[in-house]
Amino acid sequence: MGRTPFSVTHDDWSLHRKGQIDQERHREKVRRAIRERLADLVTEESIVLSRGGTVFRVPIRSLEEYRFRYQWDKGPRVGQGQGGTKPGDVIGRMPGAKGQGAGQAGDAPGVDYYETEVSLEELENILFESWELPNRRPKDRRDMEVDHIEFTDIRKQGMMANLDKKRTILEAMRRNAREGRGAIIDLQPDDLRFKTWDEVKKPETAAVVIAMMDTSGSMGTFEKYVARSFYFWMVRFLRRNYRKVEIAFIAHHVDAKEVSEEEFFNKGESGGTRCSSAYELALELVERRYPPASHNIYPFHFTDGDNLGSDNPRTVELAERLLEYSSAMGYAEVISHGRESRLMEEFRRIQAPHLRLSAIRDREDVYRALASFFAPSRDVS
Repeated sequence: MGRTPFSVTHDDWSLHRKGQIDQERHREKVRRAIRERLADLVTEESIVLSRGGTVFRVPIRSLEEYRFRYQWDKGPRVGQGQGGTKPGDVIGRMPGAKGQGAGQAGDAPGVDYYETEVSLEELENILFESWELPNRRPKDRRDMEVDHIEFTDIRKQGMMANLDKKRTILEAMRRNAREGRGAIIDLQPDDLRFKTWDEVKKPETAAVVIAMMDTSGSMGTFEKYVARSFYFWMVRFLRRNYRKVEIAFIAHHVDAKEVSEEEFFNKGESGGTRCSSAYELALELVERRYPPASHNIYPFHFTDGDNLGSDNPRTVELAERLLEYSSAMGYAEVISHGRESRLMEEFRRIQAPHLRLSAIRDREDVYRALASFFAPSRDVS
């Protein structure tokens, strides 16, 4: 009796998904390029000044496909080597290439870079992925409830928008199996399964962020731009990730007043600086509108530190009072030249784990300040 010949084959289905694989590789390169440039992108003028709704360009190094590469000097060998090499060995240099620091231009080909357009939403996905409002605690406020949808049941009738595809496929497979049709899926109206839901009320912890900014005459163009860049991303982060977070805007010079969001980002002032006025108003808002019993409180203050010397003790005293009510508090000082101010030195003496300080000397420090202020929660005794 003759033997039936057979063969074992293996199909490489990845070839059929090459477009999808290349697309995912491109997305990963875009994400990597954004992460490498986060410190620059958070202060990019075309993004901050547009107030959202824009796209920007990110340079991405091209990735070539595998191919034969012939020697530059057209020698007798193509790709073969002599053997005996180890990782890290220099196996040759392109003729005529000049090393860095040679004092003259090189003639070697460079690396190709391309620019790709990225939306603000993609940047936010990467920037906000590890941020949170730190030390949030449940508060006693029963009216802070939000509408929430919970899928509670599966039915045979419903709107097509609520079709449960997974359960529909499983039901069709079961029916086909009962009918002896194997794994062939033949969808019938009786196979359709729809999700239903109930609207429920869920408690959500309330919070308020008090944004304070020095708008006095000592705050120059750089200082104001840095502060506005920080608050631009802070506002977008809060509104994207938290439904029950209020934001109060305070602008101050010698006097402080609560302003609208539009005024906060565009207001220009002059005159002297009395930082205590901002903390006085913040405490007034807490006592009048945002009682600590029902709110997590997060004050943030941006200034250049050029405060009236006699006002520093009063400012620190009020800041310590505000800290007692706060889940976390941030103080950032924009230092375009010289050293930290006496006010920053006073703040550094405050023994409070939920006080987060930042000294900003250049634009890249804005990203570090954001990452520090919105880092995951620390234990607060």
